[in-house]
Parts: sequence; C-alpha cells; structure tokens
Amino acid sequence: MSESKIELKGLSQSYYVRSKETHKAEEFVALKDFSLSVGDGEFLSIVGPSGCGKSTLLDIVSGLTKPKDGEIIIDGHKVTGPALDRGFIMQGYALFPWRTVRRNVEYGLEVKRVPKKRRREISDQFIELVGLKDFEDRYPNELSGGMRQRVAIARSLAYDPQVLLMDEPFAAVDAQTRETLQDELLRIWQATKKTVVFVTHSIEEAVLLADRVVIMSASPGGIKQILPIQLPRPRTASDMRLSADFSWISNRIWKLLQNSSETLEESAEAASPASIKDVASQISESAQL
Repeated sequence: MSESKIELKGLSQSYYVRSKETHKAEEFVALKDFSLSVGDGEFLSIVGPSGCGKSTLLDIVSGLTKPKDGEIIIDGHKVTGPALDRGFIMQGYALFPWRTVRRNVEYGLEVKRVPKKRRREISDQFIELVGLKDFEDRYPNELSGGMRQRVAIARSLAYDPQVLLMDEPFAAVDAQTRETLQDELLRIWQATKKTVVFVTHSIEEAVLLADRVVIMSASPGGIKQILPIQLPRPRTASDMRLSADFSWISNRIWKLLQNSSETLEESAEAASPASIKDVASQISESAQL
C-alpha cells in the first residue's frame, strides 16, 4: 500500500436511544476501537450489515461528528472538525434547489472567496469532467437522479479536497444509471488520484471500485476482515460482470458477511486470486479553519 493518507486510531462512538421495553435511555455502541490506515490515492470500499456504523464512521472522518474516543489523522494533522481537505458526497445529493448546476458546483469556491473569473474556469472544468457540459444553467429539479449525483461529485471535486468520502452515493438511482455512474467514478478517480473512502451495501459495487474492501462486523462496529482486490485496472462494470475472478471475490465477501468464524489471515490468503444543511455546514465551517 502507498504512504498513509488517513489514520483512524481507536475510534469509538456511542449514542443514547430510548428502549422500547423500558422507555429509558440506553447506550448504543455504534463503533468500538476502530483502527485503519488508508493509503494516499487509494480507493477503499466499506461494506457491512445495516447498523454496523459505516455512516457514523464517515461522519467522524468528515469532522461533522466528534468521536467519543480515538482520533483521525489526515496528512499528519489531527482532524478537529470539517475542513476543505475532505469532500463528502451523500446518497441524497444534497444540492441547493435554488442554485443552478454551475452555482452548486461553485459553492465551495465562493466560500473560499475564489475570484469570480477563476470560479467560472474551475466550474467549467469539473462540469465537463462529470459529463454535464451544456447543463450549466439547469436547476436540480430539471435533472435526472444520475445527473444530480454528477453535480454533487463535481461540487466536491471543485474545491480540490484531498479525500473524498462517499456514503451510498448511487443507492437512489436505477441499475443502469448506477452502472454508468460507477464507470464515471472510476474514470474520474483515475484522472484525479484522490483518496476515496466509499460506503456501500452492494458487494459487487465495492469490489468493482476498490483497491481494498473493509468488511465490518455488526454492532458494535469493527473490522471483521480487509480484502485486497487484485483485479486489473482499468475496470468497467460490464467487463467485471464477465470475470470469474470478480464473481469469486464477490461471493467470498458475501460468505464473510455471513460467517464470523474466519480469520483475517485465512480470508486474505484466499482473496489473493447528508442533508443540504450538513453539506453547507461542512463547507462553510471548513473555510474558517
């Protein structure tokens, strides 16, 4: 693995929820002693059962939530809150409905007080990168779901974060659009070499995109296994569907999710063949840091 970009050290997080039986507040442990290194330029996918803390983990890395214990180090600096070295892309797009495509993409640049002419140049670059040239003046309600997610990706890339955090970004679109967006994301990642941490419920999506897949255990969330994905790049969704190795690795991860008895060494050896408010808060707060 390349030089470490992100270090997660002993992260723990818990919440108090009301018990249905006693109607009293009880502690729910979402993450417990979670430690992980992510390489510079690595594409890391995370899968796991519902409620295992995947989204909580991304909230913590983004700086939107503070962990109960542990720390996050990015490029040697401790994370204390949101900052422009991280872009956060959510399932629900979180676009500003009153802004055009261009003005959504330029939002982070406005917060950074980039001059208007330069904002225009940068937004043109990333709108074209995500395949939305000639849609600059459309509003979100005039776009398909897949196009809205492209805008969200362009907005996160435009202010040049070092890390992209992606929480189920393609879950709300149809299967054909999802495959197109997967291919687009791979193309953009190859072009930009950003470090990506990608949360998904889809095992096949995780394998298609990633250099490594982290399989999380059920609550309290922790790492059950980490599998290197040694499939050749560049990859496309259509090519991978025809790959026996891709199918074998995907099935391997499915079995790991069903079976908690295997060890990390066994699995590694076998694998060798948010809301608008949250996004606005993240970008605005980070500009002050």
